[in-house]
Amino acid sequence: MSGIFREYDIRGIVGKELTEAVTERIGRAFATLGHEKGVKAVSVGRDGRPSSPALRDSLIRGLTAGGLNVIDIGVCPTPVLYFSLFQLPVDGGVMITGSHNASEYNGLKLCVGKEALHGEEIQHVRKLMEAGRFSSGAGTVSSRPMLSDYLGYLKKSFASVRADRLHVVIDCGNGAAALVAKEAVEQLGCRVTGLFCELDGRFPNHHPDPTVVDNLQDLIKTVKKTGADVGIGYDGDADRIGAVDEKGNILWGDRLMVVYSRDILASRPGSSIISEVKASQSLYDDIQKHGGRPIMWKTGHSLIKAKMKAESAVLAGEMSGHMFFADRYFGYDDAIYASCRLIEILAKTGKPLSALIADLPVTSVTPEIRVDCPDTLKFDLVKRVQARFVERAKSRPARRDAGPAIREVVTIDGVRVVFDDGWGLIRASNTQPALVLRFEASSPERLAAIRTLIESELEESRRAFAR
Repeated sequence: MSGIFREYDIRGIVGKELTEAVTERIGRAFATLGHEKGVKAVSVGRDGRPSSPALRDSLIRGLTAGGLNVIDIGVCPTPVLYFSLFQLPVDGGVMITGSHNASEYNGLKLCVGKEALHGEEIQHVRKLMEAGRFSSGAGTVSSRPMLSDYLGYLKKSFASVRADRLHVVIDCGNGAAALVAKEAVEQLGCRVTGLFCELDGRFPNHHPDPTVVDNLQDLIKTVKKTGADVGIGYDGDADRIGAVDEKGNILWGDRLMVVYSRDILASRPGSSIISEVKASQSLYDDIQKHGGRPIMWKTGHSLIKAKMKAESAVLAGEMSGHMFFADRYFGYDDAIYASCRLIEILAKTGKPLSALIADLPVTSVTPEIRVDCPDTLKFDLVKRVQARFVERAKSRPARRDAGPAIREVVTIDGVRVVFDDGWGLIRASNTQPALVLRFEASSPERLAAIRTLIESELEESRRAFAR
């Protein structure tokens, strides 16, 4: 059961790993943690999965038995739960969602104050649950749906946008975005074509994960067929965005970040902007070129949010589509709000989306490459590869078959080996028994050379552990 307590949330197969009894005990443990931190009331939201109502009931039993008052905000996207933390008289919140996982999964995202728990804080909840020494009380339950408040906030925030010339296609993937995304975008004046905008937690049309090319095919086809200006896709709980330009080309998270960062830096020069170790070097170079302060940080939405607060950053984003706006917003990841910002930029510039990034350098890049690796080995293996490259960078240039010497070895999250004309990354996944690799270079030949070098070091390290 300890395996359901992940780096950023709690997640597992319903009825097998995440049962109603387990969820009730998690509620008791979270209430006990809340008691330690002075939490008296929390909001609770849930996504549209068939298992979510029963998990909501068991969670609330645990929370109230632990002495917390609960405001049930109903079925909603995860960003609406985050929104409630800023709008309701609560000291934290819990979102019941399996995010982009298959329908047999579900999970819990835990917040104390306005911050999402992660890492050791989530493990602390696990330890409290296992110890079984819970706070007790008689908490109350009230209902306060937040969707209309959220839509009203967005309408007011983008009241000056005139996007009536724009045609937008959205793909909700039958996820929680179906509840609000179409109306939110229509409020900006757009003509909207909606795909799979009926809430269905079985996800009958395609998996709600816009980082997977196959899941964007309906969006791409519809954009091309209708001549739309932009296509926007959402994950299962609407905290991650995917985007397609007017030509049907996918803008991955780092390219989308270029669009957002240029717009913000035009009015807020010198601002700090954060992305992760998997992002293109061209993003960091572009932020600096446009007068910003680029910061590379660890992968993970909770880790990014904490770093944003520490650095007073105005914007952050991940390859996975988590986009965090502290400029004019609250700093959490909200794909529906990010949609409105993208449409605002298109309306303001009057340019096609493809034209907004046409001047970026053309590079050869791989998608994320996932390599199976046991949880018991993955972090130690990455540390060994990291140490080998740090030593290599100090003692000698790169091997002849790898081209130019190593310029830098970034070790904030795994190991990112940087050359003058490219880079390669190996990091341990925080959510799966896997390693994540990614490569970028100025040409296909250099991409192959860098990949060969880094994968050979990984293989040598793996053999060393096997001996």
